[in-house]
Amino acid sequence: MYPNKQLKGFLERNSIPENLVQQSALLQQLVSEKNTQIIEKDVLGNYHFNGNFKNAGDLELALDALKVENHEKTLILGIFEEVFNHKEFTGRSGTFYGYEGLGSIYWHMVSKLLLAVMEVCQKAINENASPETVGRLLEYFYEINAGIGVHKSPELYGAFPTDAYSHTPFGKGAQQPGMTGQVKEDLLSRFGELGIVVKDGQLQFKPDLLRKEEFLSEEKTIEYFDVKSNASTLKLPKNAFFFTKCEVPVIYEISETESVEIFNEQCEAKIENSLTINQEDSENIFKRNGKISLIKVKIRKEQLK
Repeated sequence: MYPNKQLKGFLERNSIPENLVQQSALLQQLVSEKNTQIIEKDVLGNYHFNGNFKNAGDLELALDALKVENHEKTLILGIFEEVFNHKEFTGRSGTFYGYEGLGSIYWHMVSKLLLAVMEVCQKAINENASPETVGRLLEYFYEINAGIGVHKSPELYGAFPTDAYSHTPFGKGAQQPGMTGQVKEDLLSRFGELGIVVKDGQLQFKPDLLRKEEFLSEEKTIEYFDVKSNASTLKLPKNAFFFTKCEVPVIYEISETESVEIFNEQCEAKIENSLTINQEDSENIFKRNGKISLIKVKIRKEQLK
C-alpha cells in the first residue's frame, strides 16, 4: 500500500544547502559571527539549524527574540520547511519500515479504499451512469476486493486468511493479529455487495454488485441459528444464495421477475412485487422478535454481474 523508499540517514538530516543559506542575509551574518541561535556551520563546512528546534514554532520564537524583519523571517521559515518538509509527514507510513510503514500493506486502508469504491459504484448505478462507466468501476471494486487477505491462501498471506491482521511488512507475512478497523469496512462492503439497504425505515434489496458466480450451482442443505438461537436447517435450490439479516434467513433466487416473499412465525407467506419490505415488517426484522421467520427474494438474472 505504501511505497518502499530509501530514507535519509541520520547524518543527511538537518542539512541546509549552501545556496539556501546564501539567500538570507541574516543566516550569512549569524554564521560569520559564529552565532548559533539559528544556524551553525560544522567543521566540514555544512550548515545546520539549531538542533534544539523541534518544529517551526521553535524557530519562529528564536527569530522573534532576534527581532528579525518579517520578510527575512518568512524566508528563513520557508528554508526550514524546505529542509525538513514537515508538510509531507504522515507518521509511521512514511518513516517506519515495519508496522504500517514503508513497503507495508496496511490492510485497514485497503478495506477503506474498497468501501469508498463500492460507494462510488452504488452512486453511479443510482444515477444511471453509462454501462461502460459502471462496468469499469465494478472492475476496480472486484480487483480491490480480490486483494483483501481473506481471499488469499495461507502461504501467500502468511497467516490464517480468515483472521484479521494489521499489516504485511515488506518481505514478510501478515503481522499483528486482532480485531482491527479493517473488519468494519469489510462488513460494510459485504453488505453493499449483498444489496442490503435501509431507507425510510424500510429494508430494501439492491444486489447490483453481487456476482452470479456466488450463487449455488446445485442444491444444498445449510444450517443456521434463528432469532431464538435454535439450530435450524434449510434446503436451498440451485441458483440460490443464502445469508441472514438480523438473524432472519434470507434466500436470493435467480428468476425472470423480482419479488419478496415474507414468511411469518406460522410460516404463512405474503408476496410483495418489489424488492422493498414495508415498514412494519422491516421493524419486526430489526427487533429480532421472531415475527418474521424467512425472506425469499427473487432477483432478475440481468441485475447480477
